[in-house]
Amino acid sequence: MSYNLQVTIDKDSGFCFGVVYAIDMAEEILEEDGYLYCLGDIVHNDEEVARLKAKGLRIIGHEQLPELKNEKVLIRAHGEAPETYRIALENNITLIDASCPVVLKLQNRVKTSFDQQEKVLIYGKHGHAEVIGLQGQTNGNAVVFQDISELDGMDLPEQFTLYSQTTKSVDKFYAIKDELMRRGYDVKANDTICRQVSNRYEDLGDFARNYNKVVFVSGKKSSNGRVLYEVCQKHNPNSYFVSDPSELKPEFFEAGDTVGVCGATSTPMWLMEQVKAVLESY
Repeated sequence: MSYNLQVTIDKDSGFCFGVVYAIDMAEEILEEDGYLYCLGDIVHNDEEVARLKAKGLRIIGHEQLPELKNEKVLIRAHGEAPETYRIALENNITLIDASCPVVLKLQNRVKTSFDQQEKVLIYGKHGHAEVIGLQGQTNGNAVVFQDISELDGMDLPEQFTLYSQTTKSVDKFYAIKDELMRRGYDVKANDTICRQVSNRYEDLGDFARNYNKVVFVSGKKSSNGRVLYEVCQKHNPNSYFVSDPSELKPEFFEAGDTVGVCGATSTPMWLMEQVKAVLESY
């Protein structure tokens, strides 16, 4: 039986410029040298990481960095804490710095706040690479929270500066700021959220409403993938989350369905194309 699904890929989905920049840099060096170390997954997408590993990318953790000497190491778009640069200097490691400019600007602001003795609060995901880099700007003194309930009962100063991980929702950031001010704190809010990501929240809602079904393609480790998938679900309850085409099931769909395929800022276009091809094969 042929479903004749009408499948459309969201033209605004796929890698943000920070990720494109990091992958371009990596591919250039892999072409020349045949291998390159990368500190952490270059992008939160297992399929894209596997593609680059096949070209010679070697993913290492922070605990392995001090063991390297005289090598090239790529810093991905999420940015790094000052400690990483210090180790590289000691070990004659050449850092290929693909930190996203939006993240670097935020790191700079956080460091300035900390240097001016301001108390820093960061709204972000615990343990996320970008957040670890931000905390490093404050020698680990910043208070990180991913839900405002974590601040209940915490002894906070009357005055502080509020920052956010670059991929968080703008609405949530301002709702948190308002709630903290309502609780009587003097809050200086520093909105450093990436507009390329936040615009996608708005556009994705419009995209999801246009189709009978939506297939959202993303790595399970991607934090903006989680948030963007929730946006799809909110605007279209018939939204499905898949990491690769093998997770698709024909029974999700009916003959004549219109299907929208979209993804996170860490989802490669080639993967969305593969998903589209499988859907069209039903």
